[in-house]
Amino acid sequence: MRTYDNIKDRKIRMALVGCGRIAANHFAAMEQHAPDIEVVDVCDVDPVALEKAVARTGAQGHAGLTQMLASTSADVVVLTSPSGLHPEQAVEIARSGRHVMTEKPMATRWHDGLRMVKACDDAGVRMFVVKQNRRNATLQLLKQAVEQKRFGRIYMVNINVFWTRPQDYYDSAKWRGTWEFDGGAFMNQASHYVDLLDWLIGPIESIQAYTATLGRDIEVEDTGVLSVRWRSGALGSMNVTMLTFPRNLEGSITILGEKGTVRVGGVAVNEIQHWEFAEKLPQDEQIASANYQTTSVYGFGHPLYYKNVIEVLRGQAEPETDGREGLKSLEVLVAAYLSARDGKRIALPLDY
Repeated sequence: MRTYDNIKDRKIRMALVGCGRIAANHFAAMEQHAPDIEVVDVCDVDPVALEKAVARTGAQGHAGLTQMLASTSADVVVLTSPSGLHPEQAVEIARSGRHVMTEKPMATRWHDGLRMVKACDDAGVRMFVVKQNRRNATLQLLKQAVEQKRFGRIYMVNINVFWTRPQDYYDSAKWRGTWEFDGGAFMNQASHYVDLLDWLIGPIESIQAYTATLGRDIEVEDTGVLSVRWRSGALGSMNVTMLTFPRNLEGSITILGEKGTVRVGGVAVNEIQHWEFAEKLPQDEQIASANYQTTSVYGFGHPLYYKNVIEVLRGQAEPETDGREGLKSLEVLVAAYLSARDGKRIALPLDY
């Protein structure tokens, strides 16, 4: 088992690449952990975005990653850049001897995800893949119930992501809605929900998918459906669209089992709407307090995610989502696109 040098007697130095929409969530999380984190460098090709990031963080600004890596003192480099850029950037960062933290999806192609993990292994650095929704109080309770086998045998699972992304969202940057840099509704917007399929329910035997571009002028899908058979025998489906009128409506998961039924809904799995098991436990009293109001489909998990990263780098914890954990949802995503393209069922695992 590989050992890493722990950072114990000083702040963890971080740099961030890609100062756009999601970067604000990362800066806010870093600010919450100011006693433990120092932002030393930021990087973006857009001078306006870069200037805003420099003003917010007080960090050194750079127009390119290579230039930044030549001078930065960062321990960790965070990638909030377009998804298709993550592989090359992650490999370059790893080879510079720094840990990598990447937003979802870690890559848009399967072989690129494998290459990223190998580069970090070869360089002896850690790779963290951001899955902040796992830290939602609602999903933590659901995960606990699954691990305690309170459902008995799980029969059926349904996930809905009924959101909206108007055309001007895709038009706001050239990379949005492209195969090379973005991926579609499954890979980008619903990526955290795809993650629930394996993380909550377990290994998948096979999937079948349909995708369509029905309402937006983009290369990738704005709508898709996915059928799933787990190795446990459970069956499930996932329905995703970015065309909901007139606003985001639902991000939900329903689990139907032999001894339990649960539905976690709201706009972004933020409300436990049904929680019923044959056997009642004291923790069931926490259900009401786990619900929260949200104005953002991102949820509030980034600070909790950063807490785990800090504890890992201090030698106090194991990573909740490392590169190999990140590959699990990428594998499902790639299989879904292969199924939709070729019109056939795809068995997992994919051929390595």
